[in-house]
Amino acid sequence: MPELPDVTVYIEALESRVRGKRLERVKLLNPFILRTAVPPISQAEGKRVTGIRRIGKRIVLELEGPLYLVLHLMIAGRLRWLQEKEKPPGRITLALLEFENGTLAFTEAGTKRRASLHLLSTLDGLDPGGAEVFAIDEAEFAARLRRENHTLKRALTDPRLFSGIGNAYSDEILHRAQLSPIAMSAKLTHDEIARLYAATRETLADWTARLRAAAFRRR
Repeated sequence: MPELPDVTVYIEALESRVRGKRLERVKLLNPFILRTAVPPISQAEGKRVTGIRRIGKRIVLELEGPLYLVLHLMIAGRLRWLQEKEKPPGRITLALLEFENGTLAFTEAGTKRRASLHLLSTLDGLDPGGAEVFAIDEAEFAARLRRENHTLKRALTDPRLFSGIGNAYSDEILHRAQLSPIAMSAKLTHDEIARLYAATRETLADWTARLRAAAFRRR
């Protein structure tokens, strides 16, 4: 599942392509990808992108209005930028966001359709409240870990505690910190919390840099 590093790099790529551009058409190739009915998706058409942000593992395109087009990639969802006249990938394409300078293909591999698209008039209630790990100090990190007594695996992936961390990176974080995923958060020592805090930030930063470099090579 795309998590904080993956979504961060997606947003950086989108910033250079669609910020300030007009969304001319939203073409739904699989109607079930759209999970909202009000406002209608047609209201997004003709609007310019005024900003792009991440909320947890979601990508939010801020449109004039304001309106918010929210993409949740879930496990197998991916985004692909298509140049003029480039064909979208076969049956895995769920939606096409056609901008004035190119098309963003929203794809999902496999048969289970978990990826989603929402058009919202407000972002109220969308953010579950998890902290951005690069925006908090070790004390705040420790306080959140100890808020409830859960396994470390569950605590790291709880979107109410920490933003954008899922199963894949939590495993690598715990390996780097040399801590068991089933260790209980309330029983961690000060040294263990310090290791986990450092490992969380280092792992997410390292993977963001790797993915950014790989995306740059593909350009």
